[in-house]
Amino acid sequence: MRGLSRVFPTVTPVQARVAALLVATVSVAMECVNVWVTAQLPQPSYTPLPFAPEDMAGTAFPIFGALLVFNRPRLIIGWLLVLGGVACATNILLANVALLHAPSPYATGAPKVLWVIVGQSWVVATLLLGVLLPLLYPTGRLPSPRWRPLVVFAVLVLGLEGLRSLLTVLEVQPPLPAVMETLHRLSAGAMGLAFLSLAVRLYRAGPVERRQILWPLLAFAGLIIPWVVGDPIWWLASFTLPLIPAAIAVAVLRYRLYGIQTLITRTLVGAGLVGAIGGVYVAAGAASSLFLSDVDRIGGLFAALCAGAFFHPLRRVLQRGADRLLYGSKGDPVALAGELRRRLQRTDPAGGLVAALDVLREGLAVTGVAVRFQDGSPGEATAGDLREVVRDVGLVWHGEPVGRLLIGPPGVRRLPAAHNERVIAALTPYVADAAHAVRLVGALRRSRERIVATREEERRRLRRDLHDGLGQSLSGMAMSINAARRSLHVSPETADLMLTELRSGMDSVTSDIRHLVYGLRPPALDDLGLAGALAEMAGPDVALEVSGDLTGLSAAAEVAAYRIVQEALTNVRKHSRAEVVRISLERGEDLRVRVSDDGVGVQPGRRSGVGLASMRERAAELGGTCVIGSPPEGGTVVEAVLPLNVNVEI
Repeated sequence: MRGLSRVFPTVTPVQARVAALLVATVSVAMECVNVWVTAQLPQPSYTPLPFAPEDMAGTAFPIFGALLVFNRPRLIIGWLLVLGGVACATNILLANVALLHAPSPYATGAPKVLWVIVGQSWVVATLLLGVLLPLLYPTGRLPSPRWRPLVVFAVLVLGLEGLRSLLTVLEVQPPLPAVMETLHRLSAGAMGLAFLSLAVRLYRAGPVERRQILWPLLAFAGLIIPWVVGDPIWWLASFTLPLIPAAIAVAVLRYRLYGIQTLITRTLVGAGLVGAIGGVYVAAGAASSLFLSDVDRIGGLFAALCAGAFFHPLRRVLQRGADRLLYGSKGDPVALAGELRRRLQRTDPAGGLVAALDVLREGLAVTGVAVRFQDGSPGEATAGDLREVVRDVGLVWHGEPVGRLLIGPPGVRRLPAAHNERVIAALTPYVADAAHAVRLVGALRRSRERIVATREEERRRLRRDLHDGLGQSLSGMAMSINAARRSLHVSPETADLMLTELRSGMDSVTSDIRHLVYGLRPPALDDLGLAGALAEMAGPDVALEVSGDLTGLSAAAEVAAYRIVQEALTNVRKHSRAEVVRISLERGEDLRVRVSDDGVGVQPGRRSGVGLASMRERAAELGGTCVIGSPPEGGTVVEAVLPLNVNVEI
């Protein structure tokens, strides 16, 4: 950034701060003296104020310029404010002092030296504040080298104007109106082109620099409007003039803390409301004066009612128009929400999150947005290029955190609406819903994968047990039968012994078959039903409560409920040291299984073992839930909810 270091390389920051403070103090002191001098002069007819716009410039510009130099001593913008302000203070003070001696520079006895300084100080103030300040703001550099001829042109024109003023005051040449008018127009053109550079810079700048430019432009509008309107309100510019250095200081030092977009939109909406409602009121008043001339009170009431009736609809129309003007069609939260709904209707659940992120990225005009899920699975979903995260928003779906919404820096648009709270508030619920849907899709996919893997593992176990266990046992039994047949006629005693051993082997095979069958489905479920099987497994010391008809349950629900209760009772006997255990079965739309005890409960921080994970997985395979916890009164509660209207393929 170009600043004081290139102009005066040997000046230290401390010296720069001290110098700026001294210049600002001198400028304010001159304005204080000018207050006394102005009081000695007659009140001018062109303004009701006891001061001129130059007084405000000579006070405000050096103060805010010194503040800027104190915080950014190497930035030349602060020095332009300080030196331009002291030039204004010098101009107005010496002009008023000169007026104490003579009414004009050309009158007899007029102090020529003072009028020479007045003319030259005006040229310096115009060059610093009217040309260089808009050209160099806010970076301290020209927008491009192509603007250098404008600087040379402005210096030449203002130099000629200063020379003309000097020669005229010293009476070297008489006043030349044509030359004066030409020089005034050329200097005004130079200032106009200098302010045009701000528009060019605004168009090309990034979001940070745009915010810095918008503040002074808004303040400058407050200065231009009274001057354009002219009499009788042009003197109001004296009050709006200090807003320019204040806006520059705020934009350079603390631009990140203020919402310039909100201020501009509200200004546009407020101005539109005042103008439109004022017009409605005047029109209604004029109409009532024509038709209700004898009842002026009713006419005024009618005009007020007409203006009030148009207020709210007009405010909404103006708000949408301001949003469209500043942000384009993508800045309207209502339009963005409608676009997002249309995209979600055309995409599947897995692709809905990417569609939502695309709409959010377009609405905020940022480089990229992403969703980072709560548990890290599935992977991060991204739209655009998210190299830097400048905003982190939590995503909550019906009270359940699902992840974080990461927003990147703003990109390029008419007016960056990055991090616009209305857009984020409007679209974040849709993003949370889409993120939850992606999590559900991922959980469903993983669940199906586990089911398939479990099924294949069970088939492998059955194959191994049948081949290595029953297959080998039956082969051995077949060999024993053949040997017994050969020994039957030769040695009946040996055959009888072999048949006796064969009978024992058959008992072992029968036991293995029962074990395999029990592993597939407990036989007690077919013999006794779910309630009877649980009562037999739990024993007489465990209370069993049944609510609803348990007949007609699906085989999958019966097995899942049985295994969950079996694992829960195993944990009670191993870990809880409970005296009272209760089992509750309730059939409604779902099958609710509850196992509670009065034992030591689940210890905080304890990691879930295989058994607890198995209970949750059995419930999840049916689309249900299984929660294990400890209530405030103590003990452990295992509660599973198993849907009954599902079909599970194994």
